[in-house]
Amino acid sequence: MYNNYLNCSKSVSCPLFRKPKNALTNRINIIESRKQTPLTIVVLLLLLILSQSLMAQKNKDLFIKLTEPLKDFNIATTAQKFIIGSTCRSCTVSINDQPVKVYPTGAFAYEILLKDGDTTFNIVASTSNGKSIEKKIQYNYTTPAPETAVNTFSIEKILTFPEGDLMLMRGDEINFKVKAMPNCIVKVEGKYQLFEMPDSTNKGLKGIYQGKYIIQEGDTFVNQKMKIVLISPDEKIISKETGNRFSVMNKNTTDVVVTKGRLAHLLYGIGDDRLGGAKMGYIDSMIPLKVIGKVNSNFKIKLAPTRTAFIPEDVVNAMPTGTFSPCSLSGKIRVYGDTMYDYVNLQLFNRLPYQSFQQTDPAKIVVDVFGATNNTNWIDQMESAKEIKNVSYEQVSDAVFRLYITLKHQQHWGHSIYYNGNNLMIKIKHPPSSQGVKNLVIAIDAGHGGTNTGAVGPTGIAEKNLTLPVAIKLQKLLEKEGAKIIMTRTTEQFFDNKERILFYRDSLPDILLSIHLNSANDPIRVSGTSTFYRYEGFRPLSHAIYKRMLELGLKEYGNNGSFNFMLNSPTEYPNALIEMLFLSNPEEEMKILDDSFQEKIAEKILVGIKDFLQQAH
Repeated sequence: MYNNYLNCSKSVSCPLFRKPKNALTNRINIIESRKQTPLTIVVLLLLLILSQSLMAQKNKDLFIKLTEPLKDFNIATTAQKFIIGSTCRSCTVSINDQPVKVYPTGAFAYEILLKDGDTTFNIVASTSNGKSIEKKIQYNYTTPAPETAVNTFSIEKILTFPEGDLMLMRGDEINFKVKAMPNCIVKVEGKYQLFEMPDSTNKGLKGIYQGKYIIQEGDTFVNQKMKIVLISPDEKIISKETGNRFSVMNKNTTDVVVTKGRLAHLLYGIGDDRLGGAKMGYIDSMIPLKVIGKVNSNFKIKLAPTRTAFIPEDVVNAMPTGTFSPCSLSGKIRVYGDTMYDYVNLQLFNRLPYQSFQQTDPAKIVVDVFGATNNTNWIDQMESAKEIKNVSYEQVSDAVFRLYITLKHQQHWGHSIYYNGNNLMIKIKHPPSSQGVKNLVIAIDAGHGGTNTGAVGPTGIAEKNLTLPVAIKLQKLLEKEGAKIIMTRTTEQFFDNKERILFYRDSLPDILLSIHLNSANDPIRVSGTSTFYRYEGFRPLSHAIYKRMLELGLKEYGNNGSFNFMLNSPTEYPNALIEMLFLSNPEEEMKILDDSFQEKIAEKILVGIKDFLQQAH
């Protein structure tokens, strides 16, 4: 299979053919200008085409293509680097006269440890008949100097915590850490002093000042930078502004926002991980939230006296000044079911924010309703409920009302939470009627696509071009078993992850599998297969598939929980992210480029699904 990806052809946009085409066009123009005879023109054209074909074949059989680094000259910030790329599959490669392993795909990866200054690496690819081609790349590296104290009368660095632009309330704190000349006085806004830390707390470094500024009643900052003042022992004064800006909420500041759209979600905190802050979960629209601050583009929300969260500003609308903060007494609770779902209906007077999580042994769904106070006197539990075994509640703290929903089966099959008017609805899916794959609705998500290329292997192959064929192979296997399949994509095209979530929320599959390939900075040591899940109740699905993937001889990279990936976030159905192997590793790239190995992966995923279904009943 990998032959199709590694060899250029005239049907592919490839530099090897663009240049000869231009030369041919130029030659034809010259011939026409000289008004040669038709026979002469034909002969010259044939000779030209033959020579260009031979040149193209030669270039095709002998090349060096790097995926790391991409430039000939590189500034390095770390000493450890890797030269990664590919050459012709029958070629040998050396780097600075050191032989490098070339895989059957033509891929190679070579580790280098840089020294200070400029280092040149000469990469040579050779054929068995003695022909060779070379490429030079250069790195410039300087060993990072140890941090030293400021030796001039100056302020070198100002850090504020929380980091970012802040909107604050009276009593909130801004923590400062300033690096400046030692043995001076440092003040915020010329008033509030920071204190120089003992050098023992900063690895022997002097001149680190720390302290906090507490927002006062009369503060009226509006998108303002704060001034740090440095005063020397001989009373010289200089100042420097913070990089971030600060605002103070006042009586005219909107302090209530309301959720909008279908993807509003609460965050535990402001994370800088590539997947964003850890999500508490999605919540319905038209829910008012009490604002008590803002960090960059995220509002800080007061859920209860001892609970806060954050929510992105693009999923809320500001309410007019004077809007009441959300709260409600709890009313009647009713439990009932229909042919596909069970329901818990909690009466409230206002829409309130909530959070749900899953428990196992025994299987439970726990829902916290923030801003609610217990005023419930009984629960109606109807015999029409087939999956709910029992519902109970308690007031766990001020303004946190908790529902416990105990399930009859050990396996969680999904739940959703939404509002019907002001009534909070928890909808719980029944287990599938079939104990096998037949008639199961399975969603297969081929990761990435279009402009979202994903990881790139040493040969230059993109993740998006490999997840798709595996997804299609899995689709065919499952359809043979009688499953009904929903595919994110069956062709090379782009779909945003938000589109994917909404698509599957509407489609409501029994299971979702997202197919991906992993990648690491180290292409030599890091390898293996892994699966990921977000919620504990969905762990058995990813674990069953993971155990079967290990039978392919792949290394363990783990069945990973609490994964903050967008497609793992829905609670409506069991879902698993499958990182088949590391595309960045040349040996594992070679495996996934092999059509027969792709088929084996699809087969192992199928068997893993069957294992999961057998355990779930």
